[in-house]
Amino acid sequence: MKIVSYNVNGLRPRISQFGSLRNLLNSFDADILCFQETKLRRQELTADLVTVDGYESFFSCTRTSQKGRTAYSGVITFCRVKSAFSSNEAALPLAAEEGFTGLMSNSQTSQDKLPFFMEHLEDFSKDELLNVDSEGRCIVTDHGHFVLFNVYGPRVARDDTERTQFKQKFYRILQKRLESLLHQGRRIFVVGDLNIAPFAIDRCDAGPDFDNNEFRRWFKSMLIENGGHFSDVFRAKHPDKRDAYTCWSQSSGAEVFNFGSRIDHILCAGSCLHISGDLQGHNFVRCHVKECEILTQYKRCKPESTPSVRRWKGGQSVKLEGSDHAPVCLTLMEIPEVPLHSTPSLSARYTPMVHGVQQTLVSFLMKRRVSESYEVAHGDISMVSTRERIDEPVDKIGLSTSECDFLPNRDSEGSILEPNELSTGFSQKIVSKSGSVYEKSKIRKCNESKKKARNSQSSQLSLRSFFQKSTNLDNGVKDSCIGFSNNQAEPSHPNPQLIETSKVLDHSSNVVQDEVNADACYQDLPELNDSSRKEGKSNVASEEWQRIQKLMQSSIPLCKGHKEPCIARVVKKQGANFGRRFYVCARAEGPASNPEANCSYFKWATSKSRNK
Repeated sequence: MKIVSYNVNGLRPRISQFGSLRNLLNSFDADILCFQETKLRRQELTADLVTVDGYESFFSCTRTSQKGRTAYSGVITFCRVKSAFSSNEAALPLAAEEGFTGLMSNSQTSQDKLPFFMEHLEDFSKDELLNVDSEGRCIVTDHGHFVLFNVYGPRVARDDTERTQFKQKFYRILQKRLESLLHQGRRIFVVGDLNIAPFAIDRCDAGPDFDNNEFRRWFKSMLIENGGHFSDVFRAKHPDKRDAYTCWSQSSGAEVFNFGSRIDHILCAGSCLHISGDLQGHNFVRCHVKECEILTQYKRCKPESTPSVRRWKGGQSVKLEGSDHAPVCLTLMEIPEVPLHSTPSLSARYTPMVHGVQQTLVSFLMKRRVSESYEVAHGDISMVSTRERIDEPVDKIGLSTSECDFLPNRDSEGSILEPNELSTGFSQKIVSKSGSVYEKSKIRKCNESKKKARNSQSSQLSLRSFFQKSTNLDNGVKDSCIGFSNNQAEPSHPNPQLIETSKVLDHSSNVVQDEVNADACYQDLPELNDSSRKEGKSNVASEEWQRIQKLMQSSIPLCKGHKEPCIARVVKKQGANFGRRFYVCARAEGPASNPEANCSYFKWATSKSRNK
């Protein structure tokens, strides 16, 4: 059996990276996959994000929106099985639970009694316990031979007192749950991003006070070598392996020099599965764990590309695709089958929000009534199919709005045909109004083309391109408007009212065009000095842009270590320096002993940046 733990840093981008959820899961060839930091909101869950044939999935999403933490965390466990029903595969869980407090399943009831494993947590109220599970940080699955905890531990800033207290409660309650299961004789796996690097060997920049961290001390107290019950499986298999990291900073390019930390773990506790009278020296890791590895092939920065990206330049010239974490893989052996069982009810296959809810008869009949009203409304006039009439709004001359470049305004005159205006043929009134609507639509189309052309200027890349695009803008809008005037074909049997309306509209449209942009339409007399004037503008823009670039270059300091231009950054953390600009070395972060890495140069800018 193969188990993988992976902080995906957003499940959507990982699915996009691999093309589909199936491709992502199959790339690991694993029986159980535990993903953390999925960043999925419950109301946005769809089948293509959490379900795929051949896998059963169990997810937990954030249930709180405090301080913008919606769609921030989230975990999901995928189990690869041949059958979801009457299966004896150990990969398919016998039971599943969201969270680890034991309260998520009955949080909507009036039961205030706590689970028995929380007898020593009287200091916490039920609301506090539920708050710990409300951020979607744990899924528990029972696989018969062992219980698997898929955990995403909280990340805490050094001076954030509130989140530090939350993290303390999180791990204290988790420990109580683990101890209660061990007391029952169960075997346990805890996998996931715990946001704790336990030893100095697991951190690239471990300082003298590295061990003076309460969460690091808690982690070590859980291990067998310190009197606990758990084994750090990777360290048990690779006790002296250095530079074995699973996470790297995204902003500093630390992955280029493998300057990271090992915070993704697989912990194991419990006896082995052997039945023997003499089990001395036996334990689950020694008897059933074949291997535990960090899957470095999933790193964003591949070893073969390292020489070409050493000059990080703030990430502007390098695009690293993937998560900022690497997966950890555990291979088990001699795991027997379990009794026949079916998929637990927590599975995504039973979640209505994922697969949708069957529509009611009332909604079905209402759609049918709308369909019939469209058929009556158009009679022999419309040539479109019944499906088109149901799905698309239709104007008075029988043209669906998909054939035009604008969407009709329901509040505008004649935009939606009312039932009392229907007839089986073309009445004089309908033809007149339809012509008016058609002419107005063409005018609106012309105006929108000019607006789109003007809006395109906002994406200019240089001053020079601004003047070049203005030339194209004039020509493009003029061609569009000329095409509008040429496409006004007269009917074979013109109606007097329609012709009169068209004349009025032609006159009003010219007034509108003159008011909006006098140079955009119907300007047939070219200016003799137009090309020379625009060439002069282009030269002035080019010279101005060169002057600005020189000014910018001269204001950027050079780092002390490499004598290279620095990159500018802005303080985003709330405080006295919030919004203040500073300069740092542009190279990727790495060990101080490596001259190719960041030289740690820092300099404040003269003024704060403007906060938008």
